[in-house]
Amino acid sequence: MGGGHGRMGTGEKAKDFKGTMKKLLSYLGAYKIGIFFVMIFAVGSTIFNIVGPKILGKATTEIFKGLVGKVSGGSGIDFTKIGKILLTLLCLYVISACFSFIQGYIMTGVSQKLTYRMRKEISEKINRMPMNYFDTTTHGEVLSRVTNDVDTLSQSLNQSATQMITSVTTIIGVLIMMISISPLMTVIALLILPVSMVLISVIVKHSQKYFKSQQEYLGHINGQVEEVYGGHNIVKAFNKEEDVIREFDETNDILFRSAWKSQFLSGMMMPIMQFVGNLGYVGVSILGGYLAIKQTIEVGDIQSFIQYVRSFTQPIQQVAQVANMLQSTAAASERVFEFLDEKEEDQFAENPVFVEGLQGNVEFEHVHFGYNPEHIIINDFSAKVKEGQKIAIVGPTGAGKTTMIKLLMRFYDVNSGAIKIDGHNIKDFNRSELRQMFGMVLQDTWLFSGSIEDNIKYGKLDATHEEVVAAAKAAHVHRFVQTLPSGYNMILNEEASNVSQGQKQLLTIARAILADPKILILDEATSSVDTRTEVQIQKAMDNLMKGRTSFVIAHRLSTIRDADLILVMKDGDIIEQGNHEELLEKNGFYAELYNSQFENATSCA
Repeated sequence: MGGGHGRMGTGEKAKDFKGTMKKLLSYLGAYKIGIFFVMIFAVGSTIFNIVGPKILGKATTEIFKGLVGKVSGGSGIDFTKIGKILLTLLCLYVISACFSFIQGYIMTGVSQKLTYRMRKEISEKINRMPMNYFDTTTHGEVLSRVTNDVDTLSQSLNQSATQMITSVTTIIGVLIMMISISPLMTVIALLILPVSMVLISVIVKHSQKYFKSQQEYLGHINGQVEEVYGGHNIVKAFNKEEDVIREFDETNDILFRSAWKSQFLSGMMMPIMQFVGNLGYVGVSILGGYLAIKQTIEVGDIQSFIQYVRSFTQPIQQVAQVANMLQSTAAASERVFEFLDEKEEDQFAENPVFVEGLQGNVEFEHVHFGYNPEHIIINDFSAKVKEGQKIAIVGPTGAGKTTMIKLLMRFYDVNSGAIKIDGHNIKDFNRSELRQMFGMVLQDTWLFSGSIEDNIKYGKLDATHEEVVAAAKAAHVHRFVQTLPSGYNMILNEEASNVSQGQKQLLTIARAILADPKILILDEATSSVDTRTEVQIQKAMDNLMKGRTSFVIAHRLSTIRDADLILVMKDGDIIEQGNHEELLEKNGFYAELYNSQFENATSCA
């Protein structure tokens, strides 16, 4: 499957946990005002909540005193006083709930704004990435960072940030309230902390690597599914279902083990903490009963203290969960930041050359290039092309024909040598402006989900309907479009599979015609159409190419006999050049290629 799999380890920890979290905090710095109010409301909500048990303890004490007084002949329970206490308690809890709602509302906004910003930056980053990144990374892996990792970051951040604030506030506030009731009982309750912290640290240490592995292999799964879905017909045609399933199962098994271990370890925290907390309750209850008998504290205080002990252990559990979430946050953040830190293309030149007024003269000067610098595939390529010429590039598969076009458009930069347009090195242009000069029709058609008119207008977004129709007529696709139920408004599906391959090719040609570029590149542009349509397209292309520099890559040599210059490539070198008649007279490699095709055509007939 995809080329990106080898880069990921099994079960490795976040490479730089502290650095990743520091980077994330710097991102959050843009929303510091919102986070400040989150902290204020979270602390306020927690404080009002903390005061509640002590007030409730007073109500319990009043009931106890009333019952004891009634037995000894007193007036009994003072329901008025208890009612006031309970009303005060209700007000506190209502205010606490309102504060909690407000801080939750603000924090959700902050996390979603951060998510929006990250997705936007990733989307923009994709357009600045060099082509070799996508040659070595699966689409699913990139998509996983945009979707899964950003979603994981958003959800864990939304939960962990507020939970951390409320948990720390609760621990401090509850500790103060417990000391105010009984310092001795507080000491007993605090004895559970060392046990809790040891258990938490052990679990967090072991779960961190599994959370990292879980996020990474989720990217693997996405990459495999995306590839198999895109090439489903090929998988079926070659009976590779079992191989695909086996490979998926292997990756899925690693993901399952990582996810199971990470979730199991994080799930262990709650029952362990509850067990430790229950030990604390037992100690507090025994000591509290003893102190009540000694009349050192009141009965209501015992009830309040037990509630505080529960409130004390709960935020410790939450801190443990937050620590777990932070592992997931760090793993997701690291993958997002890794992508955002990837090396970009140089988009802008220092003193850029402007494309206005350029004629379209192209010169290749001793070009050397290899996708891997240690393996050069284009060796000392040199050629001069005058404006308005039709240049055909021919040669066997792998000779370097398409690679030359990629170099011309600066999808890749040459290792040495230079490519010039009107005497200017293409490295002296801003990439976006350079590519405005080119119109390109590839062998692999690309259409997006949208109307036919929108797909044609992709070459010129401000084109009128009349211009779209004129381009479609020139590409001999207008008649076909008119036969469709919705005409130019027909929606192409995601893979554009509701039109034929040949029709897709015609639509991309119409797009190039509408763009009206200075330099035209046709890479096997007629390879997917029938012979009759090819003749029609060839006529349209002849009109289109008048006055333009045109590069035509073709396997069918009969389509480029009228080219001004034919460059014959083999193993990355130009071994012959000239027009059709000149090359046939040489009786060299071109003549061999041409005659072999002619012989094949004759034998097939």
